[in-house]
Amino acid sequence: MGQTKSQFSEEELQDYEDLTFFTKKEILFAHKKFKQLAPEKVGHNKNAKLSMNKILQYPELRVNPFGDRICKVFSSSNDGDCTFEDFLDMMSVFSDACPKAVKAEHAFRIFDFDGDDMLGINDLKQVIERLVGPDNCVSDNDIKQLIQNILAEADLDDDGALSFPEFEHIIDKSSDFNNSFRIRL
Repeated sequence: MGQTKSQFSEEELQDYEDLTFFTKKEILFAHKKFKQLAPEKVGHNKNAKLSMNKILQYPELRVNPFGDRICKVFSSSNDGDCTFEDFLDMMSVFSDACPKAVKAEHAFRIFDFDGDDMLGINDLKQVIERLVGPDNCVSDNDIKQLIQNILAEADLDDDGALSFPEFEHIIDKSSDFNNSFRIRL
């Protein structure tokens, strides 16, 4: 193991450690996982950028109904393509060490399909449709009822949408959120 030379300087590793919820060892492991997605492209190019299709080959993203949204939220170019730094940021937020408040902020952005800083009816509909999957046997009326129930419970200001503080209030009450908002390296 001591034969592998890192592509990163000690200073770069320290910066990554300061900016993430990872140790230097975990950062190097994350880079190994990133490199495995496209060894021919990453190779010795630590600044390589992988397409969203390549990033979605990561096992836990491949089966996640929000994989494309996750990539877009963490992509520095907002197109879903990711540099190693984007990938590292993504993995850091999905790590066990990340605080619940940071996870909630990113979950909100992932679910905010139209980017208006609110989870409106269309956003909630898309979330539900992705959760039930393509073979969904849930009727449109059931989806509408579910959205009404969500808004009745969580829309504290009755404006027909969830703001981040309202969403965060729901997350605070969810004991399983940290376990479900996690991707292992």
